[in-house]
Amino acid sequence: MNLPNKITLVRMIMIPFFIAALLIEFPYHQPLAAALFIIAALTDSLDGYLARSRNLVTDFGKFMDPLADKLLVCSALICFVQLGSVPAWMVIIIIAREFAITGLRSLAAADGIIIAASKWGKAKTISQMIAIILMLFNNWPFSLINIPVATIMMYIATLLTLYSGIDYLILNKKVFRSM
Repeated sequence: MNLPNKITLVRMIMIPFFIAALLIEFPYHQPLAAALFIIAALTDSLDGYLARSRNLVTDFGKFMDPLADKLLVCSALICFVQLGSVPAWMVIIIIAREFAITGLRSLAAADGIIIAASKWGKAKTISQMIAIILMLFNNWPFSLINIPVATIMMYIATLLTLYSGIDYLILNKKVFRSM
């Protein structure tokens, strides 16, 4: 197993520890949860960079890397619903989009079509990561000046998620025609 794939596996292994740190109250559990999430999010960029720059792209990595990202983001969002920090409807939209686009990619792959990440998909991912990190830090430092930036970012992430999902479906409608 190559280094990028090992990093992806480490990210997946970190998820239960992140969830435990977020949901189980103990001294400094929230900063620990935030640190684990940030490290896991950064490993996504690292494993992708290493795989591309060293020509280490594998089928395992193509499948597991996006799965690890989705598990990390969805885990955080589901925990936020349990904690009462994020409304369930936002999380439902985000998770539904992930299932829909993963399904679309699977259909396309069956026909030999590869659906690359779009600029809107990348913007969606970045906005989700920023929103989650702000939520993990309880909107700090913006809480000091009473501006709900974390909440605003969750709305932006939800809108970008919805828009990018619709964009993928429209741009790849040829996949549905082959059915």
